[in-house]
Amino acid sequence: MVAFSSGNHAQGVALAARLLGVPATIVMPHDAPRIKVEATRGYGATIVVYDRYREDREAIARALAEEHGMTLVPPYDAPAVMAGQGTAAKELFEDAGPLDVLLVCLGGGGLLSGCAVAARALNPDCRIIGVEPLAGNDGQRSLRSGSIVHIDTPVTIADGAQTQHLGQFTFPVIQALVDDIVTVTDQELVEAMLFAAGRMKMVVEPTGCLAIAAALNGRVALDGARVGLLVSGGNIDLLRFAELVSAAGPPG
Repeated sequence: MVAFSSGNHAQGVALAARLLGVPATIVMPHDAPRIKVEATRGYGATIVVYDRYREDREAIARALAEEHGMTLVPPYDAPAVMAGQGTAAKELFEDAGPLDVLLVCLGGGGLLSGCAVAARALNPDCRIIGVEPLAGNDGQRSLRSGSIVHIDTPVTIADGAQTQHLGQFTFPVIQALVDDIVTVTDQELVEAMLFAAGRMKMVVEPTGCLAIAAALNGRVALDGARVGLLVSGGNIDLLRFAELVSAAGPPG
């Protein structure tokens, strides 16, 4: 199998391939976090490196699939992947009960679309909000314009959300079920990382902090509400984590 990912999906596919006893090739950006690269390689995958600002990862992966007879496993724009990612919300509602608001990080939309389906089924009145980096607000623009907006690869520390557009499968679900999409800055992501480490003793990568940052910075009205935050991803090198949070000051 072959996949393209900056790290989280890469590791999942690499591990699945190892468990199934089949080879896996992962197309990863040259600047992917080292911890993600090492983990992916540790699961036995072959890594093909590309420049996320100059090359098309999807085209590279599709060419490899055609040349070597591989099965392509997209990181977000596939119904089975969306459904699998939606189990995060399913488990949250089963554990926490009804929620008034659910905040979900957004890149290509696999997690948000899957979680929106689960949330609407289990808690129809819950407000569902996607959160993406300010530098990469293609999802917000797409939702408000009614069609998929394509952008250049955004420059943001949230490497898991450096997508250029929502998917042909994810966008219709988001359009139908998601109430709004908000954005946060990189500085707010760093502050959220520090908050998570200081208050909750959790090491969270920038992309995983999108929902936390939105809640902390008032992007959504939350007073008196039962709020669920999906915190997705802890794959960040500790030296990089220290570098990012060292200038942020003490947690609020």
